[in-house]
Amino acid sequence: MNDQIQPEGEPTEHVEHDHGALGDAEYAEFMELAAVEGFDVEDVEGAIEAAGHGPLPVLAVVGRPNVGKSTLVNRIIGRREAVVEDKPGVTRDRVTYEAEWAGRRFKVVDTGGWEQDVLGIDASVAAQAEYAIETADAVVFVVDSTVGVTDTDEAVVRLLRKANKPVVLCANKVDGQSGEADATALWSLGIGEPHPVSSLHGRGTGDMLDAVLDVLPEAPAQTFGTAVGGPRRIALIGRPNVGKSSLLNKVAGEERVVVNELAGTTRDPVDELIELGGVTWKFVDTAGIRKRVHLQQGADYYASLRTAAAVEKAEVAVILIDASESISIQDQRIVTMAVEAGRAVVLAYNKWDTLDEERRYYLEREIETELAQVAWAPRVNVSARTGRHMEKLVPAIETAIAGWETRVPTGRLNAFLGELVAAHPHPVRGGKQPRILFGTQAGTKPPRFVLFASGFIEHGYRRFVERRLREEFGFEGTPIHISVRVREKRGQKTQKKK
Repeated sequence: MNDQIQPEGEPTEHVEHDHGALGDAEYAEFMELAAVEGFDVEDVEGAIEAAGHGPLPVLAVVGRPNVGKSTLVNRIIGRREAVVEDKPGVTRDRVTYEAEWAGRRFKVVDTGGWEQDVLGIDASVAAQAEYAIETADAVVFVVDSTVGVTDTDEAVVRLLRKANKPVVLCANKVDGQSGEADATALWSLGIGEPHPVSSLHGRGTGDMLDAVLDVLPEAPAQTFGTAVGGPRRIALIGRPNVGKSSLLNKVAGEERVVVNELAGTTRDPVDELIELGGVTWKFVDTAGIRKRVHLQQGADYYASLRTAAAVEKAEVAVILIDASESISIQDQRIVTMAVEAGRAVVLAYNKWDTLDEERRYYLEREIETELAQVAWAPRVNVSARTGRHMEKLVPAIETAIAGWETRVPTGRLNAFLGELVAAHPHPVRGGKQPRILFGTQAGTKPPRFVLFASGFIEHGYRRFVERRLREEFGFEGTPIHISVRVREKRGQKTQKKK
């Protein structure tokens, strides 16, 4: 999991920066090193802050079809990326972009139009919007001021009140003074001041974004580990009928969850407090994730969204895979979902007792080819039916959590990077050889590194660095996020300051 970060412009005024996981003394020493290597102080502070705080706060843009949500999203992110067409229903899936306003970075989720009492693909669109509201930190509710309040708008308001999230009301399509009165009429929705905006021309968007920053948290609330010393949250995920509920019952030692041969018995995530090895864990049994979410219907569709939400609230994702069947694209998608959510990962191959020698041979080959991207995840071969190797599950979870929370001191990391670059320099490209000059680990849960380099670092080399980081420091069971900050040329920096 890597990002290449290019240098950004200098802010107009100095702001207090987050040191990430660095202590004051370590931070001061690190900044001296950065200055010696010719990096701008503000640039380095921004890089550490960006990597240190973990996930960015999320702003969901919702409203009924054809009110201008995607046009507004393009205006917020400052470029044309969201598909805009003058007919309703163009945006179907939730699409996420990164934005910045007044020095604050956040994510913007563009959603399909929300409609009540709809069927088929339209129902899926509505469900995506509902899920976006559920997982967002704040919401921009877009209303077409030229049309006024509709029954659907009022239904969305009821949904927003139920979600209890901060809401900024955007009265869109106010292109001039004459439209201000139309915007004022939206006070009747009862969710606060309507902000008159023309997303097409940019009128009023700055004031609206100022209001957004007032309600948007600096960083999203960490919903896992709700209390210090509280039970760790473990999500059991996997496609239908791989034995998630059977596994939960087996580790609990009793029938906590309904088990049925029919796939898809579980619809809602079920939280269970279970004591294992003298430690209380909170296991979340989730609905099986079927094929592509937008192709599902009805209850299955909502179940998949609730499962995704359960993963977001967990610390560890235990991914169950049916060892008796070939590893599928669905299995790979589920693994990717857990990794992209930044959760610690354990792979549990269930129904191991049903395998013969031939199937075991081919399974090992499948694991090497289909799941190579998570070769770092602890693996347990279990049988939820017989209880085989259940005692290995908790140690695997504990290993994954330890890797997820591991932090390497900056001094030790830079000694490692120095040796690595000397022994295995970056390939020469275009007559130049970029070098990793130094770095720091700015955060944990999962581990997040910022590397500072003299030039662009290729993806293949960054994967090599990640692999060597794992060899040297462990990080078993956790994804790693690596950002690279490239040093500006002296001439560019001087020109920018003029």
